[in-house]
Amino acid sequence: MSGTTSSTLQTGHVGLNVTDLARSTAFYLRVLGLELVAEGTDPEHRYAFLGRDGRPVLTLWQQSAGAFATATPGLHHLSFQVDSLDEVRAAEALLRELGASFAYDGVVPHGEGAASGGIFFTDPDGIRLEIYTPAGVDGTGAEAPTASAPTCGFF
Repeated sequence: MSGTTSSTLQTGHVGLNVTDLARSTAFYLRVLGLELVAEGTDPEHRYAFLGRDGRPVLTLWQQSAGAFATATPGLHHLSFQVDSLDEVRAAEALLRELGASFAYDGVVPHGEGAASGGIFFTDPDGIRLEIYTPAGVDGTGAEAPTASAPTCGFF
């Protein structure tokens, strides 16, 4: 290809480094409703491919220590879209049951007057995540927490 991107380009899967593969696998299976597609159990190369219909969506690699660092180059946050506000709220209830940490209290719009919005939280390693819906948040009365930047920016 000569400097252009194929019109069929799309995201394949996302790989995340985690500190405890079993803990993170259980978290993502439950919160995102994914299935275990494949796993590597070699102590030197442990990983889990999580997906839907046999297609990997998220790969977890147990090869890190510490916690997610927002001050270094790399992933800013990972976002997942659902079809409805009810699905966002169901995810929020499950995450509260699991004791997840939230960036904002409840469902918030992506910006002032935006119809889209969702919840912003962290996984067990502190990786910033979002579950959002493209419509329906504007009628909830919720305000965008940051007027000068998009909420999805985790500012």
